[in-house]
Amino acid sequence: MKKLSLLLIFPALLMAQEKNTTVAPKQQGKYDTNKFSQMYDLLATPNMFRTASGAPGPAYYQQQADYKIDIELDDKNSKLTGSEVITYSNNSPDSLEYLWIQLDQNQAKANTQSPLAESEKINQVLALDGFSNKYLKKDLERGFNIEQVKDAKGNPMSYTINETMMRINLATPLKPGEKIALAIKWWYNINNYRKEGGRSGYELFEKDGNKLYVIAQFYPRMAVYNDVEGWQNMQFWGSGEFALPFGNFDVNITVPADHVIDATGELTNRSEVFTAEQVKRYEQAQKSFDKPVVIVTQAEAEAAEKGFSEKKKTWKFSAKNVRDFGIASSRKFIYDAMAVKLGGKIVMAESVYPKEANPLWGETSTMTVAHTLKSYSSHTFDYPYPKAVSVSAEDQGMEYPMICWNFGRPDENGVTSEQVKNGMIGVVIHEVGHTFFPMIVNSDERQWTWMDEGLNSFLEYLAEQELDTNFPSRRGPAKNIVPYMSGDQKFLEPIMSNSETIAQFGNNAYGKPATGLNILREVVMGRELFDYAFRTYSNRWKFKHPTPEDFFRTMEDASAVDLDWFFRGWFYSTDFVDIGIKEVKQYYVSDTPTADLKDVKVRKGRFGLDKGPFVYLVASDNAEVNASKKKALKVDDVKLLADYVNQTFSAEEKAGLKSPKYFYEVEFNKPGGMIMPILVEITYEDGTKQNFQYPAQIWRKNNDTAKKVYATEKAIKSIQIDPKLMTADIDVTNNSWPKVEEKSKFD
Repeated sequence: MKKLSLLLIFPALLMAQEKNTTVAPKQQGKYDTNKFSQMYDLLATPNMFRTASGAPGPAYYQQQADYKIDIELDDKNSKLTGSEVITYSNNSPDSLEYLWIQLDQNQAKANTQSPLAESEKINQVLALDGFSNKYLKKDLERGFNIEQVKDAKGNPMSYTINETMMRINLATPLKPGEKIALAIKWWYNINNYRKEGGRSGYELFEKDGNKLYVIAQFYPRMAVYNDVEGWQNMQFWGSGEFALPFGNFDVNITVPADHVIDATGELTNRSEVFTAEQVKRYEQAQKSFDKPVVIVTQAEAEAAEKGFSEKKKTWKFSAKNVRDFGIASSRKFIYDAMAVKLGGKIVMAESVYPKEANPLWGETSTMTVAHTLKSYSSHTFDYPYPKAVSVSAEDQGMEYPMICWNFGRPDENGVTSEQVKNGMIGVVIHEVGHTFFPMIVNSDERQWTWMDEGLNSFLEYLAEQELDTNFPSRRGPAKNIVPYMSGDQKFLEPIMSNSETIAQFGNNAYGKPATGLNILREVVMGRELFDYAFRTYSNRWKFKHPTPEDFFRTMEDASAVDLDWFFRGWFYSTDFVDIGIKEVKQYYVSDTPTADLKDVKVRKGRFGLDKGPFVYLVASDNAEVNASKKKALKVDDVKLLADYVNQTFSAEEKAGLKSPKYFYEVEFNKPGGMIMPILVEITYEDGTKQNFQYPAQIWRKNNDTAKKVYATEKAIKSIQIDPKLMTADIDVTNNSWPKVEEKSKFD
């Protein structure tokens, strides 16, 4: 049977073999390169911990780390000493042989590998202090000094320090459902961040000798253990920020008695650290919803900064369900606050700042905090914490739960330029907004910077525009990302790159994801669908640890919009948008065919061929028509068509028919690799305009070109793609017809 079937089915092949001739090889197969392919090859497999819908699964878990911390600030020597008891709960299904703790201050140690991992070149022109700091001064003593690690019974525990990570070696594994307590004592010298760099430290005011402290990463912090990668113990190299578990904090902070402090959490001993008058002012602030109340006045701050108290005060703060803790302390602080009503509860918006920040900060900071809380809450969930604090710290922009440091001050004469003011407003919105992402929607910053910075930059853009539609937002508008996306591909990485491998950090991790979300909201999905899906993601993952897959899946799951093509192109590649108009043809209606149309076969539905009669659309550049100089017919002149209309439709139906007079075929092309909807604006000869939006799926069967037909009552004067610059098209020279320097060939 096999031989017979070969003779019957492949006679040509057998004849070729008999004649000893060569048969052409089969064509090579190809892989699926369609840009609309689903992302099964890129996303992690759903499981009981994280579902295919993007929601936490029935087996989802997360660890908890509770802290009781006592620290003391030595202002004269810029030194911090501390002790803590960490109670760690193992809520995972795994037994843990050891625990990992982050020692981020070690990134500044003299023997750290961080600078060794950076490529260097000679700076041939250096300021004197820059040359001195780089080549003359000895390395300063920085980083944690761990004095002891003990268990709950006071017995020493075995530990190993590897750069910015410390492994606690457990005598017996910590089983699922068990807790362990460990006590750690440490100290470190606080850095002058304006000279040495860093995300926290102190700012020295040369004129009066005072320091303004913004203190963070100041305590050994538990690393995250989760279902995605086990321990997140990647070293802190400087760019990738922090991954932390949630917990409850009780923190006692001892400082000079003339210092004013604000920090994460609620102050539990207000009457002990403030004067009776200041407590009264705070109570007034709790009822002030339209403007801040000054609690520590500028006059009080100026009086305090002239003396350096030898006495001490201890400030006590308690914070529930937070992932970290930040502190600001100075005798220079002015302090104001106001109340914000959110979802039936009162949240305090607060600011602390030196007199050098006024009048800008007194007029602007706390009002901006209040606006940010309202804006972000409207797009995600009601702000759950009792307060949000903005701290004036020049050259800083950093965030922690309920508190953040922000740059931007007037000049020495108290004059603030618009640039400085807008920059200060922008950074306050951004850093306060970080309490939502990643302090509550707790993504892994060490791995994916874009999940907090990109999402937060997008919400910052919305908040800025809600504050002032003319606000000069840096990130969010599509046109602002074009210089980056049109740059040299050697220096571009996909958004889905680890935090430490990104060359252009701001554009990649902040600007491009913020722009992408804005394009999704304004162009691809529309505001209603996008806002619902984004709010769903935010609520699903607040106080949890989401991954990129959780975000991508939720945005589709809650909207019924296929976004795989967008996430694949925008987040996983460096493709860019470039859509153009390749050609425009005009057609005229006719009742007689030209030679090229006589033999065209017209299919009728699913069965057979249509036998006519036919109406013909003849291209304006048809040689036969042009040679005979036939005058183009108008639709009303085609007798066959007129007869058909009169015989088929009633008078009432005819009154509702369209009456096109002009026919155009527009061919769009896509020199860029990134798929995007086509936004088209047509201007007619009478000056009126009409807009069309074609979904990205118009490219699904042809990645290079797409055509659309326009039957219009008015002649088209011009066609423009993306007239409002909403798609980040990197080359707008091919976006118009006729081109700016050309006249229409149909004139």
